[in-house]
Amino acid sequence: MTREEIESREDESMMDAPQINKPKPEEFFNVNYLRIYYGNLFPYSDIHKWLSYGHDGKHPGCDEYYFGRREFSFTLENDVYLRYKSFKNASSMEDAIRSHFPYKIDIGAVYSVDPDKRHAYSQTGSNVFTPVERELVFDIDITDYDDVRYCCSGADVCSKCWPLMTVAIKVIHTSLTEDFGFKHILWVFSGRRGVHCWVCDPKARRMTNEQRSAVAEYFRVYKGNENNARKVALMGYSLHPFLARSYVDYLKGFFEGELQATQSIFSTKDKYEKILAMISDEDIQSELRGKWENSARSSLSEEAISLVRWEQLKNTLQSKKHKAPTLRMCVEEIVFTFTYPRIDLEVSKQMNHLLKAPFCVHPKTGRVCVPIDPNNCDEFDPLAVPTLSQLIEEINSGGSRMDVDDDSDDSDTSLLGKSVKFFRSSFLEPLLKSCKEEIESSYKTKIGKSKDSLSW
Repeated sequence: MTREEIESREDESMMDAPQINKPKPEEFFNVNYLRIYYGNLFPYSDIHKWLSYGHDGKHPGCDEYYFGRREFSFTLENDVYLRYKSFKNASSMEDAIRSHFPYKIDIGAVYSVDPDKRHAYSQTGSNVFTPVERELVFDIDITDYDDVRYCCSGADVCSKCWPLMTVAIKVIHTSLTEDFGFKHILWVFSGRRGVHCWVCDPKARRMTNEQRSAVAEYFRVYKGNENNARKVALMGYSLHPFLARSYVDYLKGFFEGELQATQSIFSTKDKYEKILAMISDEDIQSELRGKWENSARSSLSEEAISLVRWEQLKNTLQSKKHKAPTLRMCVEEIVFTFTYPRIDLEVSKQMNHLLKAPFCVHPKTGRVCVPIDPNNCDEFDPLAVPTLSQLIEEINSGGSRMDVDDDSDDSDTSLLGKSVKFFRSSFLEPLLKSCKEEIESSYKTKIGKSKDSLSW
């Protein structure tokens, strides 16, 4: 499709919209870009199928109003915020998005009634407006690791600190599948500095707030703040099986390998003093500090210095752990402090909490919120995620397919095609298969009960 055809198609869908001019090369995010993206690349059908959970077919067990009770929110230009949006079907959702061009789309809960008509229902005194279903979600932001990363801070991220997010995905995903038995889990890049997790199994979606809080608290290990030197306190004589598995399979190796190589966390006094403060015994602190200050002029590299000092710390604590119970888990506490996932637990605890939709575009970076394969998350590079400007350039050059519903073999050759294809094949298709089986089973059970009632 030529650029003229693209513009003609856009003009037909948005008669009131201004003429698209060729965006300036230095711009990476603007309404004109969004207009083209939402008009050609956003996977409306896939999002609708996902959030319908099989209730978009003709099976007599389907709830035809299910999708229409889902809350969406739009953040528009100049921070205009529209909440409690709802749509009857995929086409009405697409029409709304293509008419507003939201800077951000958030997805909320499924409510007892249509969110867009909540006020009308409230006046009747019945049909109380309350959330009844919502994915179990997790939000992990790399800014919460600022005290243990030295390459970046704030919203900045690079190849040296992003592996903290990779380890977080591995730890949480393994627990969700092995400890809780969840199967339908979607990990998504936030577009800038973190990751989001959507657990979509029926038993997860139907959890109460109390149950969600219990799951969130299961993952709570990091309890400190910037005023606490000791941010992790592991009690008892041994680790909980979940923590032990995480430590052995992921955290210990990452701490002693990649983290030491990229952050050199013992290489300077400012850095190692943070770690010494985690040791409760002042004599041990003084002993290690003396060793490290005397070796300050070492010719070793920062990475080598860090590794040597880590071994010295472990050996010293091992030889003196009989002095106090708090020393028994000190090595593990240091590793957990630097590497364990720092989840925003409050996001997970409430059904009505909103979370950014997959395939949105982050307005600060222009990057698309693409899915992440948890089985190959080591390969994910946040800096290689396509930006809005790159996608528009690809469209203008004729290198991108216009039909996002295309599922042919060459549909993943475009910048976004591979991500959409992964979403469909690895997440959506298995999920919908399970949902349809559940709908069929529930329907048969309902019919069976009805027959039993009639025969009685």
